[in-house]
Amino acid sequence: MRYWTAEGAAFLIARSLRSGSGKYPMCHVLIIEDEPFVAMSIQATLEDEGATSFDIAVTQEDAVAAAMSHRPELITSDVRLARGTGPAAVQEIHRRLGMVPVIFISGTPEECQPCNPPGIVLPKPLRRGALESPFHQLL
Repeated sequence: MRYWTAEGAAFLIARSLRSGSGKYPMCHVLIIEDEPFVAMSIQATLEDEGATSFDIAVTQEDAVAAAMSHRPELITSDVRLARGTGPAAVQEIHRRLGMVPVIFISGTPEECQPCNPPGIVLPKPLRRGALESPFHQLL
């Protein structure tokens, strides 16, 4: 797993160690996103909604490795990554682990229509409140 800066890593680790609201205890989320501020925003939103642990992957390869290390209950994924694509990572994760609910969050949502594997598709930039309902719907 790669983090972007020492400060960013410390922030993400500190957020991951705090417990969420308890709505979904032990809910582990894999965030596949290569933009650090977007990843931190997704994590903060889902933490506020009750997710309790997170892995953040910035490449297709990192995403698959993270999922094999700690099976997620939910995946959020960008479409375009620094290396590889989110849908390809999710497809490989599904092949190895079976179905895991996924929310695609992309600046190019048309590239995910229809998305294989299927999932909810949200456009970037995320509107305030756009992620909470799909999160609760899928869990």
